[in-house]
Amino acid sequence: MEYTPGRLSRRGFLTAAVGAAAVPLLAGCSSPVAAGLFGAQLSPQTIVYWNLFGGGDGTRMEAMEAGYRKVYGPDSLQATTFAWGNPYYTKVTLATVGNRPPDVAIAHLTRAKPLWDGGLLEPITEADLAAVGLSVSDFSKRPWDAQVTDGQNIAVPLDTHPIVAFFNSDVCKKAGLLDSAGHLEQLDDLHRFEAALAEISKVTGGLAMTVANVGGETATPWRVFWTFYNQHANATPFLSDNGARLTVDEDIFLEVTGKLQDWVKKGWVNKALDYATAESFMFTGKTGLYLEGEWEITTAQSVKGLTFGMAPIPTLYGTPATQADSHTFVLPRKNRSDEQRLQAMKFIKSMLDQSMTWAKGGHVPAYLPVADSAEYKALEPQAQYAVAAEHAVYDDAAWYGGSGSTFEGIVGAQLGLVQQLAVSPQDALAAIKNQLRVYLNTPSPL
Repeated sequence: MEYTPGRLSRRGFLTAAVGAAAVPLLAGCSSPVAAGLFGAQLSPQTIVYWNLFGGGDGTRMEAMEAGYRKVYGPDSLQATTFAWGNPYYTKVTLATVGNRPPDVAIAHLTRAKPLWDGGLLEPITEADLAAVGLSVSDFSKRPWDAQVTDGQNIAVPLDTHPIVAFFNSDVCKKAGLLDSAGHLEQLDDLHRFEAALAEISKVTGGLAMTVANVGGETATPWRVFWTFYNQHANATPFLSDNGARLTVDEDIFLEVTGKLQDWVKKGWVNKALDYATAESFMFTGKTGLYLEGEWEITTAQSVKGLTFGMAPIPTLYGTPATQADSHTFVLPRKNRSDEQRLQAMKFIKSMLDQSMTWAKGGHVPAYLPVADSAEYKALEPQAQYAVAAEHAVYDDAAWYGGSGSTFEGIVGAQLGLVQQLAVSPQDALAAIKNQLRVYLNTPSPL
């Protein structure tokens, strides 16, 4: 299905948006740090690096930053962490427009593309890579190919982070779903998967699988939907032409959302649980399966007495596909010397060399010397779901799309309501069309 309403002018959109949004956004971006976080003059050799990593990711990134400082000196790096999602990307955008960006920044691959389209990133050439001993062949094909835009390399991928199936080993063993090694059996095929949900439900006396969908949680419903939607061989993009057209296949949308409601009505999937509670149900054996990003491995490993595993989400509709994004390193547009550009690439190379530290937090390394190493392949349970990265499906390119975006919030909220049985799939689709209308009508303001 293709939906292309009449278009607003760029001028009309910006006029309407400035009064509502411009002042708060600018106020939220006081003190860009190109010359030091508080205005202090930095050495030209000091790399200014921005990221959005909190929790376990933040701790591991700090360890990797320490690894860089150990080689290049204690004053070689100024790293700053900002709030995840739109606040972070607003800061990167405004700092770059104001010619005070960081030397290197983290960007989700799905958010790097709008930055590139807005002229805010510098391309990374093969010469840049070669200067620090890198080449295209050092990276996993899926994320590397996905970052190439307009024939240019716009980012260096650090990882792929897919949504996966966590499973409670005790529950799934009682349900007869584990093999002799304690791994989840292949549950590909819709009928096999539903039979497994029924068996788990018998063990728990209630839910078989949890998917967070309330308390402001819109990302998980989107990730689950986008996974199953793209497992259909004839699935079309949800958005096309950089977000100017809604091209979702309505029949597949209704099939996937209708199936989710069916699972809820049968008592196999929760009607309404927030992020923490959906997770805790798997931890405490109230459910056998929990669908979430692999980064929750750190939380699961911290639960005393929990025996769990992780696996790719089963292929229910014939085509392996898993919603994912990638953390990437980007070079914001700025005036920099050849020496400063080389040092920025040295920083990126240092981070890639430490990908094993990053992988212990669940993310699948994009840097093949680590991903193909015996050390990584022996890492459990990472080894059991790493293949999901080969079937990564990224969100469609759109200036208002990507991880933590307006698009994800709008669509994910409606999908959450479908799971709550608050709206029908048809009404959810109608609401999505209506709420996306202004964004479909509006050229990128970047």
